[in-house]
Amino acid sequence: MIAATDLRGAFDAVTEHWSPKVIARINDQYLKAAKVKGEFVWHKHDDEDELFFIVKGELSIEYQDRPAVLVREGEFHVVPKNTMHNPRAESECWVLLLEPASTKHTGDVVTDRTRTIEDQLR
Repeated sequence: MIAATDLRGAFDAVTEHWSPKVIARINDQYLKAAKVKGEFVWHKHDDEDELFFIVKGELSIEYQDRPAVLVREGEFHVVPKNTMHNPRAESECWVLLLEPASTKHTGDVVTDRTRTIEDQLR
C-alpha cells in the first residue's frame, strides 16, 4: 500500500540548516526538504536546473549577472543550469527542492556545508 507523506514531519526530521534530506524520488529527480538560514555559498550546477519551493518564510536567491529573486511562502523559482547563484534567508525558511538525482549539493564547489547524497538520504 502506498501512503501519503506528512510534510511537517519531513521538516521535523531536518535538524541542521543547509542540510537537505531526500523525502521522495520521482523518476530521476529527488524531492528534498531543507531548513535554511543565513547565507549559503556561491555555486552552480553545470548540467541541472534546480527548483526552490518555499513552504515557510522567504528566500532570496542572488545572481552574479542579474538582480536577486525574492521567493516568498507559497512561491517557487527555478535556477537554470550553469548559473552562479547564492541562496540567502534572513530568518529560518523551509524549502522543498526538486532536482535531478545527479545534482551535487554545492555544485561546482566543496565547502564545510557540502553534504553528500548519502548524507541527504539519511
